[in-house]
Amino acid sequence: MSNETMTIFSPQLAARFDALVEKYPVRRSALIPMLLYAQDEIGYLSDSVIAEVAERIGITELDVRNVATYYSMLRFKPVGKFNVQVCTNICCMLSGAYELYERFQEELGIGHKGVTADGVFSLEEVECIGACCWAPAIQVNYEFLDEVKPEQVPNLLAGYRGKAGVPSDGSLSQGRKAQTEGKAADA
Repeated sequence: MSNETMTIFSPQLAARFDALVEKYPVRRSALIPMLLYAQDEIGYLSDSVIAEVAERIGITELDVRNVATYYSMLRFKPVGKFNVQVCTNICCMLSGAYELYERFQEELGIGHKGVTADGVFSLEEVECIGACCWAPAIQVNYEFLDEVKPEQVPNLLAGYRGKAGVPSDGSLSQGRKAQTEGKAADA
């Protein structure tokens, strides 16, 4: 990609992409790492992310989409600040994963691939996350938690709400409440 071209990525990520495409003998080999890094920075694979990655590698946007849709860890719509993934594969299932998943649904008020109204949490039921010996397991963003029990869910969520600056009772913060009320008044 020429230096004159505008980028939607931070200068650090753009430089990383430039280095990645030079690292591999076939530029296309950089596709999956680029998509993962882009998703980490932007939050999901938007149309503009796909277009720029395709341009940087020298392939079509359709080629990028064909690869990206194959991988469940790549997302095409925004998720919450904390993306909660509950493994329900066999080991976790036998250790109570469905009860755990149901507790997350109850506490968050959302279902599979849902996002809370405040944008703090999203929830997914996923296949194996590689923690079979410590089932049931969840992953929150890149943090793995094992041997999680349904009764631990409220405290786990409160901890993440604290990291996000949201009251532990799940109510909207005053600033967020004012923004939400302002949008409602404008509508």
